[in-house]
Amino acid sequence: MTYTVIVRDNRTGQLGIGIATYSLAVGASCPFVRPGVGAVSSQAATYPAHGPALLEMIASSTGLPEAFAQLADADEQFEYRQVGVVTADGTPHVHTGSATRDWAGSLIGNGWLVMGNVLDGDHVASQMAAALKSGVDEPLAQRMLLALEAGRDTGGQRGLGGRHLPERSAVLTVYGEQPFADIDLRVDDHPDAVTELRRVHDRFMRADGYYRSRAASPSSTPPQDKWMAENGIE
Repeated sequence: MTYTVIVRDNRTGQLGIGIATYSLAVGASCPFVRPGVGAVSSQAATYPAHGPALLEMIASSTGLPEAFAQLADADEQFEYRQVGVVTADGTPHVHTGSATRDWAGSLIGNGWLVMGNVLDGDHVASQMAAALKSGVDEPLAQRMLLALEAGRDTGGQRGLGGRHLPERSAVLTVYGEQPFADIDLRVDDHPDAVTELRRVHDRFMRADGYYRSRAASPSSTPPQDKWMAENGIE
């Protein structure tokens, strides 16, 4: 009951993950990014250990088919999992287990993938991919938000008895060359998590330049409350 976009930005080299789900606090258990290596989401019957394990194998030059085979060998419940990765060179790879709940599947392209499970249908993934590609000139975070919004707007998640499942948590994370995130925004529990993620993102980006300036030159950066007031951010 999750839909996800993982992307390598071919212009900047950034890696990013956007996820929306009916589950709570998705940012704590599904996304894993290692700059210079790749970006992973482990979902469906989530097993967080697969994220670091897969990234370590990729860092050790293990090929993706072999790495996924090793995950399967070590996890007798692997057919209940959905695991996707985009490597630092833009190679996507996805496993959607045979025991994941319908609709479950993925689409891949040049430097990106979309995947999901317990979705309204394959059209959700298709529209996410279309939104991602249509925003190719936008910053990576914006492209991923457009994809998540397309997933929400085309039916999102549908559970037992055809019941629509709301997005209760969401995450948007972007890494560049540094070992820390350029952007790492989370909504842990909200009745409309994708809409809330958009609000948080747009508000955060108004202040992003200030935080970067303060980190680089704190002695010449005004106090945050003064800067916020001067820029109309309450």
